[in-house]
Amino acid sequence: MAEPGITLVDAAELKELMKKKFMAAGLPEAPAEETAKHLTYADACGIHSHGTVLVAYYAERIAKGGVNLAPNITFEKTGAASGIVHGDNGMGQYVCNKGLDYAIDLAKESGVAAVGVEKTGHSGMLSYYVKRAAENGLVAIAMCQSDPMVVPYGGSENYFGTNPIAFAAPTDLEKPVVFDMATTVQAWGKILDARSKGKAIPDTWAVDQNGDPTTDPNEVAGLLPIAGPKGYGLMMMVDVIAGSLLGLPFGKHVSSMYEDLTQKRNLGQFYILLDPARFTDPAAFKHRVGEMVAELHAIKPASGFKSVRLPGEGSQIRYQKAMEDGIEVATEIYDYLRSDTVHLDMYDGKGAFA
Repeated sequence: MAEPGITLVDAAELKELMKKKFMAAGLPEAPAEETAKHLTYADACGIHSHGTVLVAYYAERIAKGGVNLAPNITFEKTGAASGIVHGDNGMGQYVCNKGLDYAIDLAKESGVAAVGVEKTGHSGMLSYYVKRAAENGLVAIAMCQSDPMVVPYGGSENYFGTNPIAFAAPTDLEKPVVFDMATTVQAWGKILDARSKGKAIPDTWAVDQNGDPTTDPNEVAGLLPIAGPKGYGLMMMVDVIAGSLLGLPFGKHVSSMYEDLTQKRNLGQFYILLDPARFTDPAAFKHRVGEMVAELHAIKPASGFKSVRLPGEGSQIRYQKAMEDGIEVATEIYDYLRSDTVHLDMYDGKGAFA
């Protein structure tokens, strides 16, 4: 049974509701379908920060011209194993999924692919992309920029974004290994999710406008990097690879997600894909990774834990359960999805759902 204020929704219904909302805002059917599919996946994984909580925001940006509705997406092969996908500021999930297609083809052709996607919108949950690459038999790393909302270690003003990193590898088991993380303690979407549900946040997630820790999601002015200087270093690395390397704005110059929805984002995403067959026997590789999974599962859990899970495994478990039982959606968002309202004109620079 769902918690108060939460509605369980069938995955197919949820995807169609989101698709219709995006199309009502002006997005053509193909990118609307891909974006809705992506957001359904995120909510099914329990990563609600990247799911339905974003629909009204996306619809508003689409309606206000912040997304190119007819992008000319092209692939420029720049070397034997490298290339750039020119996204023309189309819908992020659609552009980056197309970009992954090019990267997969190049990896299978050359054994290795280093492919950047330049000028795209917010692309959602990175595990979606690396999981698909692993299902094609490839080892995958992905990373992307986001707007400046993180205070650097030792600082009190925002500079880098949450700049996530994802990894996946095929196995000889039912599922690939999939891991996805922001380089902050939590992603900004987690703040939005807490706002939409009226819940407090841990004081280790973020700081207020004075740089002090806060538990009120409505008072958040900046996020904190994971593990202090280590997370700070990782987010810098992502910004260089997915931004500066592609000739895009960097650091504090990256466009804001919420401040001006009429403007295109010009974001970057980067894929590094490896074909195991170019390094070892692919069947043996999958078996070794599968053995690693089994050995980790066999480790005696520490006090307070029922079992040892792989990084990212919780999301896969939640996904399977949600696809069988229904996906948890905030009731107010579900009501909005079923309404005739296209967007809510609610964004004030912080992305509050109210």
